[in-house]
Amino acid sequence: MSYSDVMQISGQHDNNGPDEPDALLLLSFGGPEQEADVIPFLENVTRGRGIPRERLKDVGEHYFALGGRSPLNDLNRDMIAGIRAELQSRGSEIPVYFGNRNWHPFVEDTVQTMARDGIRSAAVFATSAWGGYSGCRQYHEDIARARRAVVDAGLTPPRLRRLSQFHDHPLFIDAFARAVDTARAMLNEADQADLVFTAHSIPLRADAEAGPPGLGGHLYSRQVGDSARLIRDRSSFAAEVGASPVEAEVVWQSRSGPPSVPWLEPDICDHLRARVEQGNTRPVVLCPVGFLSDHVEVLWDLDTEARETAEDLGIDLVRAATPGSTADFAAMVVDLVRGASSEGLGCVPNFGSAVDGALCAPGCCGG
Repeated sequence: MSYSDVMQISGQHDNNGPDEPDALLLLSFGGPEQEADVIPFLENVTRGRGIPRERLKDVGEHYFALGGRSPLNDLNRDMIAGIRAELQSRGSEIPVYFGNRNWHPFVEDTVQTMARDGIRSAAVFATSAWGGYSGCRQYHEDIARARRAVVDAGLTPPRLRRLSQFHDHPLFIDAFARAVDTARAMLNEADQADLVFTAHSIPLRADAEAGPPGLGGHLYSRQVGDSARLIRDRSSFAAEVGASPVEAEVVWQSRSGPPSVPWLEPDICDHLRARVEQGNTRPVVLCPVGFLSDHVEVLWDLDTEARETAEDLGIDLVRAATPGSTADFAAMVVDLVRGASSEGLGCVPNFGSAVDGALCAPGCCGG
């Protein structure tokens, strides 16, 4: 199957025109708001896997270390405030709703509220730039499940159009590039720094299945690498004319599950150690390209574990900010809502746009 064939099939699942919808739904992962929420939240995240409560207490240590409250919901509310302001600046008063997969406000409850409010159609912005099961397909499943819940409640569900992935959108790339430059300026030896990108690791099998089957898989890792290259080239790390570019090093973080299951590597902390073993002690600008906001994986795995590893190794390390609260990010979301082209700067395609929980392409992401 060719790329054009896949794109044609994908387009058949989304015949919504550029007209503005009745509403926007921001769909996210969810996070606990207090210590009492941590274990029930993790039970939702791991539903169907039979993980005992005692093991979940170990898994939840990062949340407990932060007082039991994930910053993610508050960060998403900040993101929504920015999107509302951007909509209003363009003369739009459409409401913005908030729903989660794993914690309150659950997407099923939110879509029922939308139906009771008379919403007939809504754009859905999922807080992931990426392809793959957890980054894309699972959000389509969330949409389908929420619509079924509305029907079960005796209501008519709104038409829900999932917006496209955006790994190479110019505003997304530029927001990260500026953050990279701001972080780099904090280093004493900024001109000697290397640029390292990090994203959430996933099992190798999940990456191999990411994207429409006709494109050969690995859509997730390819998109991450594409974003890294683009951010480098729009930042102060861009190569001068005639010079070789600084390598856009991509590493991974936050793996979980049994050690016997292979995941994307290297891990960020292992990568830092390997650099020093090879005699490289240059400063590092760390760009969390895989994350829109500073939630637990960023605060713990990067700001705590990676930073402590760098200190132990004698490496200067600074982290670039995430883009979710920036004006550029809000402008990107509104552009997507209003039907602006999702064609970006990169060489790896974006998928993800489909209606009412349908897959964006047959067999996509392990289906």
